Amino acid sequence: MKKYIASIIKEKLKHLVVDISEEEILYKIEIPSNKKFGDFAFPCFIISKKISVNPNSAALQLEELLINNEEFEKIEVVGGYINFTINKVNFAKKKLADILNPNFKKVINSQKKILIEFPSPNTNKPLHLGHLRNITIGESIARILESVGNEVVRVNLYNDRGIHICKSMLAYQKFGEDKEPDKKSDHFVGDYYVLFGKLAKEDDSYNQKAQEMLVQWENGNPEIISLWEKMNHWAFKGFEQTFAMLGIKYDKYYYESKIYKDGKNIVLDGLKSGIFSKRNDGAVIIDLTNEGLDKKVLLRPDGTTVYMTQDLYLAKLKDEDFNADNSIYIVGNEQDYHFNALFIILKKIGFQKQLMHLSYGMVELPEGRMKSREGTVVDADDFIEMVKQLAKAEIVKRYNNISEDELENKSLTITLAAIKYSLLKTGIFKNMIFNPKEALSFDGDTGSYLLYSYARAFSILGKINAELEKDGEVKEINEFEYELIKQLSNYQDVLKKSADELNPSIIAHYAYDLASAFNEFYHTCPVLKTEQAFVRISLVKAYVNIFKHILSLLGIDVLEKM
Repeated sequence: MKKYIASIIKEKLKHLVVDISEEEILYKIEIPSNKKFGDFAFPCFIISKKISVNPNSAALQLEELLINNEEFEKIEVVGGYINFTINKVNFAKKKLADILNPNFKKVINSQKKILIEFPSPNTNKPLHLGHLRNITIGESIARILESVGNEVVRVNLYNDRGIHICKSMLAYQKFGEDKEPDKKSDHFVGDYYVLFGKLAKEDDSYNQKAQEMLVQWENGNPEIISLWEKMNHWAFKGFEQTFAMLGIKYDKYYYESKIYKDGKNIVLDGLKSGIFSKRNDGAVIIDLTNEGLDKKVLLRPDGTTVYMTQDLYLAKLKDEDFNADNSIYIVGNEQDYHFNALFIILKKIGFQKQLMHLSYGMVELPEGRMKSREGTVVDADDFIEMVKQLAKAEIVKRYNNISEDELENKSLTITLAAIKYSLLKTGIFKNMIFNPKEALSFDGDTGSYLLYSYARAFSILGKINAELEKDGEVKEINEFEYELIKQLSNYQDVLKKSADELNPSIIAHYAYDLASAFNEFYHTCPVLKTEQAFVRISLVKAYVNIFKHILSLLGIDVLEKM
């Protein structure tokens, strides 16, 4: 409608001998916050300057050229603005046909191959709440990009070697007594990482012992390699269980242990060509001071590699494997400097593919920042289970005879909806404090509220029969029907914007606005016992269809009955 208004204003301005581009007109069109000023408003200040009259006179001259347009109930001038009030019946007729079309959900905004890497965990401990935000953001962005026509490749890098891994290994070696996991296997590994932290606080020699174990690992000590393989297997197994619960599947896994040495040749080639230089102590560096950074070490004085070296190789390896148009790294804002430097170095060595670090904010609890080595981290699985128990208590209050299986399935769906929505509705670039009680609320701007809204609408569909749908004429539209149609018709623009900005919070906010519009409609407009049954049934059908898709973009499964 904005585009339509822009086009007719552009056409009519010819009569005033005013030349303004349609894009500029479109940019100026506003949606008034107060409904008494109509649905859209165009400020005429830019026109007044061109024809040397005051804005109100310019608006009145343009208004005379726009009258008698059947798309609008009213066009009027207020304070230098032309306000447009849409003809609701005409609008409803056109938009109902659009949103009921099965192709309405199909939006082709881009047709690229896009690679997304997330969440790249360490294998010395279970996934935590920060990983949960990473995974939720990564999967939602992948689904949003797929929904506008892209081919998305999901990859995950396991940081499965290094001093942090050796800390868990050392604690298990000394105190594990060759026990098999007696709990979820990644949690079992994580317990020994926490134990190491406590031991090292009391006896600093443990840190040196862990470093010695890392040297033994790099030298291929069979006993250490065997222990490493066993504990990594436990970590991988536990991660996969969490990924499955969250609905995540990867196209490929990369392992630091397999690639950490391969970047060395890239650095040595760069040294030969003069891109890199050697410091007096033998370290290979690159001087990035002209780019506002510093002198970055790529090989240590002893010739060993650093994370940056590994990432140089991984970028090339991913390109060889998938030849993607874009490669996106979903990594927290604590690594902004690292990726800034990485992308500059890659360009300097001739890597030309488009790369992006999607930097998201950290998650904190009301109690403060999480510290995994001190055992104060919130494990993702434990957090999900805690929320699920609260959800179960709410469900049992509502249903006396629910089966154990149904209770389990329903509580998990509600829990994941509550958590994912809470993590996604906050702008991804912002740090956030995660409050479990707020996330679990069954009222207001929450995932549970969205599920209730869908279930309400779905329950109506089971009561519809052919007789109620006979009259297909749109005769009148009230404000609640109109608001719901408007919200539904915004779907394609919202989806495109969310994809363009790589921002799931846009979809999340839209889901809440759409659910709120439906609930207003639900409470004020009887669907089945009215002469408007056709219109209202059509609205419910469109809402169920589009809203289920919107929730899926957030990684949220629906419930047909709450």
